[in-house]
Amino acid sequence: MLNSQKFGLELYENLGKVFYALASADGTVHIKEIDHLRSFIRSYWLHIDDVEDEYGSDAAFRIETTFDWCLEYDKKSADCLQQFNMFYKEHYNLFIPEVKRLILDTANAMAKAYAGKNKAELIVLSKIEILFTEHG
Repeated sequence: MLNSQKFGLELYENLGKVFYALASADGTVHIKEIDHLRSFIRSYWLHIDDVEDEYGSDAAFRIETTFDWCLEYDKKSADCLQQFNMFYKEHYNLFIPEVKRLILDTANAMAKAYAGKNKAELIVLSKIEILFTEHG
């Protein structure tokens, strides 16, 4: 696998983690949040690049599978956010402005999906924005 493809797959896995961190920040992942994530993956994320996984599927589906894995294993929101932060700081060059904007758009849509944005979700959104501002 090409190095850039390996990092592309890791990028999508870490996006799954950050979106899970947002959705689970309030202690509950709502089906509407999952539906919005899946919709954004199919409508926007599939068109970002041509990276495929080892099975020939668009790598953007790794967002969904990682999110589902985190949900199934009841991962902690803070841990997932920390893993995303570390990946971002190590590979900030993968986060072109279009990707950053789409991350924030996806996260905002998910946060609004169920009864509007709550305090826990606003905190995660702010941490993502600060990360993007302070580190490239």
